[in-house]
Order: sequence, then structure tokens, then C-alpha cells
Amino acid sequence: MSVRKLKPITPGQRFRVVNGFDAITTDKPEKSLLSPLKKSGGRNSQGKMTIRQRGGGHKRKYRVIDFKRTKAGEAEVVSIQYDPNRTAFIALVQYADGEKNYVIAQNGLKVGQKIASGDSVAPEVGNALPLKSIPLGTIISCIELRPGQGAVMARSAGSFAQLMAKDGKFVTVKLPSGETRLVLADCIATVGAVSNSDHQLLVSGKAGRSRWLGRRPRVRPVVMNPVDHPMGGGEGRASGGHPRSRNGIPAKGYKTRSKTKSTNKYIIERRKK
Repeated sequence: MSVRKLKPITPGQRFRVVNGFDAITTDKPEKSLLSPLKKSGGRNSQGKMTIRQRGGGHKRKYRVIDFKRTKAGEAEVVSIQYDPNRTAFIALVQYADGEKNYVIAQNGLKVGQKIASGDSVAPEVGNALPLKSIPLGTIISCIELRPGQGAVMARSAGSFAQLMAKDGKFVTVKLPSGETRLVLADCIATVGAVSNSDHQLLVSGKAGRSRWLGRRPRVRPVVMNPVDHPMGGGEGRASGGHPRSRNGIPAKGYKTRSKTKSTNKYIIERRKK
């Protein structure tokens, strides 16, 4: 994987850094695994806007991803593809019976490679197996939080976790945020780091690219009126006071997680500040 800096023949390309897409092998998705994707524009079921700065954007089709990896048997990687709905690349795999599925691609996954899932599978890149069957110190991604739930943690581009220890029915996992927590040993994870690790190096180059992604312009709170935001108002160019959200909740250093949350006992060490 690599990135490219464009020759600035237009102002929008002067600082733009784009993905090299050298890991992508095809630009045509599998039609049987596509489904419609409707935009909400930040509105809820009543039509009220609950999230601001959303709207527009390019039309997309959703790629149905197999996050559970419960199908037994080996599958061959047919192609590595771009997915407009996520930062990571996806892999189209085909099983011996002809069934095709999309899975999140890991770094180092190649076309023609065999991947599998199950208890007795070798801990190699792309394979999905229970945490209790993975050796200590292994780099993992696409981790379940409850058995059979499907992958919910470490799914974005370049992210990975590390298996630190095993103790009875729990294992200790260090997550991408720096948090260390206990996860049930029966939960499934995929070996390897998520693909497209160069995603963090990309530079948009122009405001229009944000509009293509469905992001509308955002007004800074300090230039609003007091009726619109706690940081608004003031004579001249006021700094805005203490950083806080539109609802008055402090934005830096204030912990919003409930102290009585039932899953607090599974968190050994909090994420880095």
C-alpha cells in the first residue's frame, strides 16, 4: 500500500495526497452482495434533524460484509476491493461450494490465498478463530465483544489489537485506543491488522471532497450567538470560554461514561488521554 502526491495542475490538487490503490485488484463489486443504502440527512424517523452537518454526498451501494465468520471450511480470496462505506479495503472470498462473501481485508492478504475460520484453524493472517485458540502476543482485528455477535472492535483502516493474556474464560486484549479490557475467550477475532494502513496519510485537498462524502459545512461555536451555543457571543473576537458542547457538556477531560455501567468491571486500564 502506498500514497501519491499529485502534480498541482489545479489549486485543489496542490496539497492533495491520494491513495495509491496498489492493493486493489478490481473495480467491479460482486452484484449479489450489494444492497441499497438510503441517506437520512441527519434526520430521525420523525423527520427532525438530530445530527447537524449531514447531507448530500455521492450515491452508494452497501456491500454486505460477513462480520460473523461462522461458515466452516476454506475460502479462496478472489479479489481485494474498495468499499465506499468504510476506510478499510474488503476481500471477496469464495468457498468450495461456490458461495461468495465479503470480509474485511487484512494487511498482507493476497489474491489466491486460502483463509478459514474455526477452532482448529492455524493462526495465520486472514483466518478467524476464537481468542482462546490464538497465541499470546498475536496482532488481531475484527474482534467480537459477545460470542456470535459479529466483529465490533478494531475494524477501521490500519487498526489492530494485541492479545496480552489468558485467564480462565476471559482473555486480556489491548485495544487500538490503548484501553486494556477482558473479553470472553469464545469470541472470534481475525489474525492480522486491518488493511489500508496508509489511510491516515491522505489529505483531502479541497472542501468539495467533504461534500462528496456527505459532510456539510460546520460553523465554529465561537462565532455563533449566545442563543445558539454556550461559547457564542461576546464583544469583538471573544475566545468563547471553556470548550463545551452545544448542550453545555465540557469537551476536554470530562468523563461522560457512567460510573455504574455494568461492563466497567471488564476494563482493566482506561484508554490513553
